[in-house]
Amino acid sequence: MKTAYIDCIAGASGDMLLGALIDSGLPLKDLEGELAKLKISDFTLQVSQVSKNGFAAKKVDVQAQDDAPERRLREIREILENSDLSARIKHRALRVFGRICEVEAAIHGVSVEEVHLHEVGAVDAIVDVVGVLAGFELLGIERVVVSPVPLGRGFVAGAHGQIPLPAPATLALLKGVPVYGSPINKELVTPTGAALLVELADAWGKLPTMTLRDVGYGAGTRDLVIPNVLRLFIGECTGTASAWLTETITVLETNLDNDRGETLGHTMQRLMAEGALDIIAIPAQMKKDRPAHLLKVLAKPEDADRLEAILFEETATLGIRRTDTRRDALRREMDCVETRYGSIRVKIAELPSGARRASPEYEDCRQAALLHHVSLQAVTREAEQVAAQRFGVF
Repeated sequence: MKTAYIDCIAGASGDMLLGALIDSGLPLKDLEGELAKLKISDFTLQVSQVSKNGFAAKKVDVQAQDDAPERRLREIREILENSDLSARIKHRALRVFGRICEVEAAIHGVSVEEVHLHEVGAVDAIVDVVGVLAGFELLGIERVVVSPVPLGRGFVAGAHGQIPLPAPATLALLKGVPVYGSPINKELVTPTGAALLVELADAWGKLPTMTLRDVGYGAGTRDLVIPNVLRLFIGECTGTASAWLTETITVLETNLDNDRGETLGHTMQRLMAEGALDIIAIPAQMKKDRPAHLLKVLAKPEDADRLEAILFEETATLGIRRTDTRRDALRREMDCVETRYGSIRVKIAELPSGARRASPEYEDCRQAALLHHVSLQAVTREAEQVAAQRFGVF
């Protein structure tokens, strides 16, 4: 399995990741070909060889004439949807910007759609995000492991004035991620860098056992007392242990014995819309023989506080139990298949044996069934058959 290890020696940013990809063998012409699919004019990639404390590294700068250096999420979504990028890269890029908007919205007390992304919404940031995601695909990386992330201190100038480091958005994005303090009083991890690491990482921790093939160094802008580089290891891992992902999830649970059924249904729908991984409602009998429900919410650690607030707002609960637990999950990716009923997303999971299976997305199948006046089963079977032919899955 082709594996990449991101070694965050001096933190991470979009341009450092791009530089490391190019230095590790990503052809610049191939990368530029993918970025041309964005259909954004007036930008170029400037790649130079620099030295950081004696280490040769690639420095990438995006030269852009940007008439809108700040954008809302809907504007970024329009750019991505109007591009010729693959459905997978569009989806992942939108997820990166969606995460950034979510944490910025929470910090500033506004809705996600109201958030103005300043530096992160500029053309160079969009190019960084899309370029990094496309670069890992172009190199055929199947699994990404990321080192613990160093965080610097101090202040940085932002659109709203001086911002303490680590920046609040960066901290929010790195919830659930292994981090450690650095003595360097500079910004080491940008919000874009943090969001990309979270999107890319299949696992966090030490360098996995691999047959090493390539190493790349991506340079940051500043000169620091340590080499301001991000290092990328690329190699081949063997064995079945990497067939699944080990991650930490948060379980929120509460007993509800004083809520109407409509409240429970509404709450579950809202929690799923706000990012819950899954929700389970179990009928229960409580004290005084009162009928109730045990509600369990599975969440990413970085989403747990927000989802817990929704539970308090929407239900009559007075207390919520919280547990962090290990989850082993099959490696999976999202892709699209074209059927006679339109485009249907399918989730492709890899089993420990190496075989793969595909699961069509229910909501896509449901919408297609309603639009074409056919049964849900007809659409689902069609999507499964097309996926089997295209991806060799069952």
